[in-house]
Amino acid sequence: MTFSLEPPYATDEPEHKGNRSRVASEYDVTADMTKPYYNPRGLNWFVTGLFVVGDLAGGGLVALPTAMIQSQFYAGLVVCVVMICVVTYTAYVLGLSWNILLNTWPQYRHHCRKPYPEIGGRALGPICQTLVSICIDVTQFMIAVVYLLLSSKNIQNFIKAFFGGNISFCIVILVVAVCLLPLTFLKSPQDFWWAVVIAMITTSCAVILIIVGSSIDLEACHPLKQMPSFNIKNYFLALGTFLFAVGGHSAFPTIQHDMRNPAQFTWSVALAFSVMAMMYIPVCIMGWYVYGDSLRDSIIPSIQTVWIQQAINILITVHCILTLTIVFNPLNQEIEDLLQVPHKFGIQRVAVRTGIMFAVVVVAESVPVFGPLLDLVGGSTLTLTSVILPCLFYLFLQAYKNKEEVTGKPGDGPVSFNDVFNYNDQKTIVVCCIIMVIGVIGGGAATYSAIVELTTTDFALPCYVSVFMHNNNSDPGNDQTNCCGAAQDFTHISGQQCSPPNLHFYD
Repeated sequence: MTFSLEPPYATDEPEHKGNRSRVASEYDVTADMTKPYYNPRGLNWFVTGLFVVGDLAGGGLVALPTAMIQSQFYAGLVVCVVMICVVTYTAYVLGLSWNILLNTWPQYRHHCRKPYPEIGGRALGPICQTLVSICIDVTQFMIAVVYLLLSSKNIQNFIKAFFGGNISFCIVILVVAVCLLPLTFLKSPQDFWWAVVIAMITTSCAVILIIVGSSIDLEACHPLKQMPSFNIKNYFLALGTFLFAVGGHSAFPTIQHDMRNPAQFTWSVALAFSVMAMMYIPVCIMGWYVYGDSLRDSIIPSIQTVWIQQAINILITVHCILTLTIVFNPLNQEIEDLLQVPHKFGIQRVAVRTGIMFAVVVVAESVPVFGPLLDLVGGSTLTLTSVILPCLFYLFLQAYKNKEEVTGKPGDGPVSFNDVFNYNDQKTIVVCCIIMVIGVIGGGAATYSAIVELTTTDFALPCYVSVFMHNNNSDPGNDQTNCCGAAQDFTHISGQQCSPPNLHFYD
């Protein structure tokens, strides 16, 4: 998610040295490139770490126990830990890359709307910059679809639990979209810093309630727990889920640019991913240990204490809705830039942003299950922006910086492939290459498995088709509590109604 809190300001002085101190005329302030960038109005490293947690943790959390079961727990636990380490490292090198831009080119010491594409452009040229921008837009669009589906399903389950209604999931999608639409008309989320903080708080509370609810079900459900047989496709689907849960690097340079001292982003990264590990790993373990293969797309319906189940529903829904208001903004602004829509509010902005919301709704109504979509996004665009590209860009930018220090002359463009090996230390090259290979193989396999899942085994009728079928089972949101046991029909709650079993979910 790409957003900006406020345009940062550098502590600049009138003294200039070298070619880099000449700033283009469109900037009002000049920068002394002999001094590190410092933004006196920015965030400290601790608050920045909390922002990263709020940006990442949420929608993917509820699907992590499913991924753990798909990957047979022990292998899944290893993958989960490895992926957290990998994305921590890629976030670290992405932060170093943005610091290189800040300390090399003066224009980046002022407000920058698209820092990640700028990193790509400085590393590999303008074509790469455009491709990165497209990749981020596709990611934002698909995340919006996933979060719209997850929010709608949670709201439908909440209505059924407390009001006994059986409103169609497809209608809930439309209602949520219509309610969200006016919020997307706002110009910028720079005043929405509180949204990310609230999102982090709601996710933290949801984690606590998931552990409490699972603990209540432990004595009754664990003895009946079964595990599915190993399936290589499920393993790669799980990898896509893990990547979705820990990926989100496209927002990191923007968050880092709003820091008081961007050089301290490494501390923020360490804090954020440590907090996420403490959130994710207990939820994964509890979901696997208590429910086994009775757990499906989300752990929420498997928790049998209704008030806890629905409290988690509300918390995750609040997180998704708050995140949606942020996710839509960079996508809206990108399209408005392409269509040259005026910055002030008007009919053109309303038309463009309504059109984007309509496109998201069409995709959501066409593929009304969030699990495979989540795996697809995690395995494809999120793998690119969170695993592969940070390492690739860092190798080129660090080579540029090292070459400049050796030759004493600033470069006139991206360095060559040979320069990457000549001006980087071998350890960095080896680590980055290993991570990129893991990203290519794992992300490619996860993407392929998710496409197969979407088109074959887990196919669900589009909403605009199922409405004419008069078949309640075609509605993917018609469950309330997924009971445990081999037949998925056992509950220790008196009077609890079980959702229809799905014994072939992991086939």
